[in-house]
Amino acid sequence: MEKISATIITLNEEKRINDCLDSLEGIADEIIVIDSYSTDRTVEICEKRGCRVVRRHFKGYGIQRQYATSLTTHSHVLSIDADELLSPALRESIINLKKNGFEHRVYSFSRLNFYCGQPIRHCGWYPNFQIRLFDKRYANWDLHDVGERVIFADTLHEQPLDGDLLHYRCNTPEEYRRIQRRHSVIEAEILVAKGKPTNAVSGFFKALSRLIGCYIGKAGILDGPEGWAISREHYYSTIIAYRVARQLKREKKRKE
Repeated sequence: MEKISATIITLNEEKRINDCLDSLEGIADEIIVIDSYSTDRTVEICEKRGCRVVRRHFKGYGIQRQYATSLTTHSHVLSIDADELLSPALRESIINLKKNGFEHRVYSFSRLNFYCGQPIRHCGWYPNFQIRLFDKRYANWDLHDVGERVIFADTLHEQPLDGDLLHYRCNTPEEYRRIQRRHSVIEAEILVAKGKPTNAVSGFFKALSRLIGCYIGKAGILDGPEGWAISREHYYSTIIAYRVARQLKREKKRKE
């Protein structure tokens, strides 16, 4: 039977991590956890359940995931977050791969995102295909992309699997807002690194475009109040990203 290494990045996930680990039972032959210095029982829980835990300051999602991948023993890597679960159908698909062998280098599957407990079918959140299972000899994580993208040679093609990755993004609107603010900082750093315009006018039109794109273009309106809340946060997080980017530029100039 083929073997799989699972990787998880964590920060204060004691309330969720057990469910995540439960969904990996019978699939992961080893679990590598990269923890960004949690202050709750996350590390204790993971170690008790047999995970290898390495503490490391957070330097970006792609960087963190690639570091976790570098520590794995097996060639095939399944990357999952503490707030994600494998659905029964996806578990069955992966178990079949373990039994019958991997015919492809990279595999994708749909991700069903939940906002405050509600499944979101629009806003660009579904099917939201993710490449999370791959042969690390042929694919790796983009270290600069805020969207956490797996990159591989053009000659390879992703193979879709049946089943959903269940992503419980937040329990409250405030929690989602905090998540988006963290993403804003990462986006700001990328804007500066790539030399993109970061003036207030550019930020406003980019934010407005994202709000309209999410609510109208991606039919967030069909998700009711949750769709509007998500679209609105797209707007505010973009405004903040451009504001932070301008601050970073000013700090850079002062140091020069």
